Amino acid sequence: MKKGTFQPHVIPRKRKIGFLARSASPSGRKILRNRRRKGRKFLTRA
Repeated sequence: MKKGTFQPHVIPRKRKIGFLARSASPSGRKILRNRRRKGRKFLTRA
């Protein structure tokens, strides 16, 4: 039987798409800005 494609790990996920990772780069800050503008309850899901 084949293994599923999604094998979750919290630490790599946080490092990749966490708040600090988003804040660190210009494009990430753009994402946060857009999510704030839209009124998202959660800016980042990690």
